Amino acid sequence: MGKGPKTKKSILKRFKITGTGKLMIKKTSGHRHLASSKSPKGRRQSHRQPILGKTQASRIKKMIGI
Repeated sequence: MGKGPKTKKSILKRFKITGTGKLMIKKTSGHRHLASSKSPKGRRQSHRQPILGKTQASRIKKMIGI
């Protein structure tokens, strides 16, 4: 009598579930170094954490076990 599929821990580390059930990416690419070559506008906009679309979110929710 299993409780369901195992949670994929690598995916759980990379995404955050919001209060409304949407998925946010915890860490986005392009933040580590070489920021001086990027435009100020690009640096400001990179602070926002993107929310995944419906199709990607549904796949990842299955892997997490939601």
